[in-house]
Amino acid sequence: MEDFMKLYSMATTLFLLIGVVPLALAGGHNYGQALSKSILFFEAQRSGYLPGSQRVKWRGNSGLFDGKSNGVNLVGGYYDAGDNVKFGLPMAFTVTMMSWSIIEYGKQMASSGELGHAMDAIKWGTDYLIKAHPQPHVLYGEVGDGNTDHYCWQRPEDMTTSRNAYKIDQNNPGSDLAGETAAAMAAASIVFRRYNPAYSRELLTHAYQLFDFADKYRGKYDSSITVAQKYYRSVSGYADELLWGAAWLYKATNNQYYLNYLGRNGDALGGTGWAMTEFGWDVKYAGVQTLVAKFLMGGKAHGHGRVFGKYQEKAEFFMCSCLGKSSHNVQKTPGGLIFRQRWNNLQFVTSASFLLTVYADYLTSARRNLRCSSGTVTPPELLAFAKSQVDYILGDNPRATSYMVGYGNNYPQQVHHRGSSIVSIKVNPSFVSCRGGYATWYSRKARDPNLLTGAVVGGPDAYDNFADERDNYQQTEPATYNNAPLLGVLARLHAGHGGYNQLLPVEIPFRKPTAAQIKPTPEAKVTPSSGLLAIAQKTTSSWVANGKTYYRYSVTVNNKSNKTIKNLNLSVTKLYGPLWGLTKQAGDSYGFPAWVHSLPAGKSIEFVYIHTNSPAKVSVLSYKFA
Repeated sequence: MEDFMKLYSMATTLFLLIGVVPLALAGGHNYGQALSKSILFFEAQRSGYLPGSQRVKWRGNSGLFDGKSNGVNLVGGYYDAGDNVKFGLPMAFTVTMMSWSIIEYGKQMASSGELGHAMDAIKWGTDYLIKAHPQPHVLYGEVGDGNTDHYCWQRPEDMTTSRNAYKIDQNNPGSDLAGETAAAMAAASIVFRRYNPAYSRELLTHAYQLFDFADKYRGKYDSSITVAQKYYRSVSGYADELLWGAAWLYKATNNQYYLNYLGRNGDALGGTGWAMTEFGWDVKYAGVQTLVAKFLMGGKAHGHGRVFGKYQEKAEFFMCSCLGKSSHNVQKTPGGLIFRQRWNNLQFVTSASFLLTVYADYLTSARRNLRCSSGTVTPPELLAFAKSQVDYILGDNPRATSYMVGYGNNYPQQVHHRGSSIVSIKVNPSFVSCRGGYATWYSRKARDPNLLTGAVVGGPDAYDNFADERDNYQQTEPATYNNAPLLGVLARLHAGHGGYNQLLPVEIPFRKPTAAQIKPTPEAKVTPSSGLLAIAQKTTSSWVANGKTYYRYSVTVNNKSNKTIKNLNLSVTKLYGPLWGLTKQAGDSYGFPAWVHSLPAGKSIEFVYIHTNSPAKVSVLSYKFA
């Protein structure tokens, strides 16, 4: 066992040093492209002075006097959806989920070149949240109001609507808003810890103060900021956000106080009692329960094992209900999509997919399966279901429609979004009036003049139906909190499905070798094939560790026949290191990974391995036609 653990640790360390395993099924969705587009969407939602690095060129500066009438600078931040209001609760949740995506899958984002853009997206949000928290017990939670804003259809650059700012304080509390913003600050502090330590400490200071404010002065934020009630009412109350904030502060600080808070308040605040089938900007219980389950599986319960076990039971109830293996399952469309409500249903799909994805990795780390009332579920099965939800969003659905704007060939053209539906101010600077925008642009039965790249819209109804019409706001309006959880899932899927271990240390820096350390890379070869199956190998990277040069090889097996292949059996010999993307059978024999059951005609499967030698010998032993 000791030798096995040494090998396991070595393999995991090597995996972390080299980055990630590529997508298993080539020819499927381009998750890397979808990730890039998803992050780009946040640049279209920016308020304030746009930087020189702005990539969405049709947008201009907006909201430049936000907060001025209240004596505070509230320029910046994000518009939440297709309107021009800055709502603090969903904005903070968006930042938390973008941060969680990077905390879990930052290495995968880095490998695709998107980590910097994702961090920029977080910082655009946290810079604003810092401004919105000018005093320990004061937090501005909204700029503008939905009523006047929705009366107008204007580009953000042309806004003539009210930009009044609304706050919570000791006399007008909002524990849900303050708790979520504390969570956002704490989670983001982890993201910036290595790259910008001073900024990370600043975020953590705000997180401490905001959690203290939320806990000491308890109340619902929409009782204090009543203009938010029609748009972002806190139906779940503030108990979940108190636990959520504590969980993120513990994760950011390892401070026992916050762990004890979770242990001592789990019952009273509902963390151990609420069995949820949704997770989103309002209801955080499933997210808290997932985080606490990770603390428990990682050996960090510290005397709260019994209580944390109850959190985990509820986390697993959520996972099982999504899979349809619980006593109370989520509704699904005929096409297999999780369905919660008619208005912006995809927000629940992306957030559930994220929890399913990270929990699959947590279970893999703990070497255990998910236990549901109707049977046992393995981590690959959990991940496969999350993948099915993402694939549905990207076009694998009865309508063959991509619900991400700009991805695929068939995506929404009339998005319910002021900025994208009105000609860019840079193309035509003529002022668009409040009601004139409705007459000229909103009612226009044509595609949007500006492509809202990466936006995930509300999505189809309970029967997989979708009407691509601008006035169909329930289905065609996008939102930042639709995209935020998707970043992590797309990064994970783009990276592949190999031996990923969440609970082992991940703070291993990648050190580029010096010129003296670099050795010639072994030449990769095309290895034997069966004629109908072509096998090609290539060296994708190399590095030096502990005086040895390691090579990462990628192997592609392409089905050149016109039939689907099943029961593939490959031989991999002269292999002296770990391999990901295949299931080991007997001896040197390998088969399909658990998440692949067949190889369609014209498709390929990819796996990788690492060792210090020349390429291994890969050949076909046997297969069958389906």
